[in-house]
Amino acid sequence: MDMNPVLESLKFLVLGMGTVFLFLVIMIYCMNIMSSILSKYFPEARPDVNAKLNLATSSTQKDDKKIVAAITAAIKYHREG
Repeated sequence: MDMNPVLESLKFLVLGMGTVFLFLVIMIYCMNIMSSILSKYFPEARPDVNAKLNLATSSTQKDDKKIVAAITAAIKYHREG
């Protein structure tokens, strides 16, 4: 029985691609299970939003004033030549 080489190569292509696809699907499911187990036993700590908000507003206002001063100085320098 003589097989067509093109047909035989297509069979190997489908077998190889199917194996890779099946492996990737199994890997994704295993990673999802692992992620759910880890998040159940080791939950992420939630940051304190209020403490960061108070620090951010005072430092942001100081930084904004410095940025405005730098931009003003750059425009003045550019206009003078």
